[in-house]
Amino acid sequence: MKIALHEIPVREVINGYIDSAENGVVGYSGKLNIRPAFQREFIYKDKQRDEVIRTIRKNFPLNVMYWVLSDNGGYELLDGQQRTISVCQYINGDFSIDHLAFHNLTKAEQEQILDYPLMIYICEGTDKEKLDWFKIINIAGEQLTAQELRNAIYTGEWLTESKKYFSKTQCPAYQIAGDYLSGSAIRQNYLETAIKWIAARDGIEIEDYMSQHQHDTNCNELWLYFQTVINWVKATFPNYRKKLMQGLDWGIYYNKYGAKSYDPKQLEKRLVELLDDEDVSNQKGIYEYLLDGNEKHLSIRAFSPKMARTAYERQKGICPKCGKHFEIEEMQADHITPWSKGGRTIPENCQMLCADCNRRKSNI
Repeated sequence: MKIALHEIPVREVINGYIDSAENGVVGYSGKLNIRPAFQREFIYKDKQRDEVIRTIRKNFPLNVMYWVLSDNGGYELLDGQQRTISVCQYINGDFSIDHLAFHNLTKAEQEQILDYPLMIYICEGTDKEKLDWFKIINIAGEQLTAQELRNAIYTGEWLTESKKYFSKTQCPAYQIAGDYLSGSAIRQNYLETAIKWIAARDGIEIEDYMSQHQHDTNCNELWLYFQTVINWVKATFPNYRKKLMQGLDWGIYYNKYGAKSYDPKQLEKRLVELLDDEDVSNQKGIYEYLLDGNEKHLSIRAFSPKMARTAYERQKGICPKCGKHFEIEEMQADHITPWSKGGRTIPENCQMLCADCNRRKSNI
């Protein structure tokens, strides 16, 4: 890996600056790819962005940046995207600081910014060397998410296409499923979720899926699968409840239960009943319970220690199943009438069973 330090004035870096969905983000007379496929989206908050400009205006040193020499003779920005775009956007008139845009500054003030030397290390090496260096230099600052690190490893046309659907503000994934997803598109949470779901369908890890498809020319399989999942969710549970539905692993549910037939009206009726059931401690688990009937998703409210002690004294320490006496520490509180059959978590429905009898009952 060859690394050489260069001083490149701002005016040269911002020359030919373009930021568009079609052409990406470029500068340096079209020779610098400011946002290669492995780079994150622009995530600086206004305060961070403004401080970059203030640093330059005061002639204070800005942290070094890294470019890599591409095979075509151009450059890819390895580290410093947030600072570079901040400078380009300010000079382009996209924002102002203290009510002063770039065009409001005096000629001398503008020239000072344009002449400011950016300290840039230009690197040459193999793809693996470049990506290894990318991970090292990004340990500091805005920490990379797990998916951003994966993007750095599995860069290619497939990733570029996938990011159009899952990694942009107001991207197609947000448009159809923003209400069902947690996290942020630009921090790669949507892309990570979609790949996790489809990888689970195939019984592999996220990294395996990205490795298999790295050199595909499109991401049609992923996008069509994702749409299928979201359409299935909307058809199966048409009444949207944000607090309960956002962030659930809908793709995992689809993989397991999507081939079964459900009656949305009956599901909704049962869902309302469960929402009113005080014994259901985990309401977000209601959806998977409705799909597979496993009570563990609901975290049914347990009997309190006081209820258990009352039942133990009533039984005089005798397990009603095997007839043997046990200390209270050797017994477990159990629903006489199971919750699934209408039994409540109340003192009258509590019995104490020895661990062995309770286990056998649970397996019936």
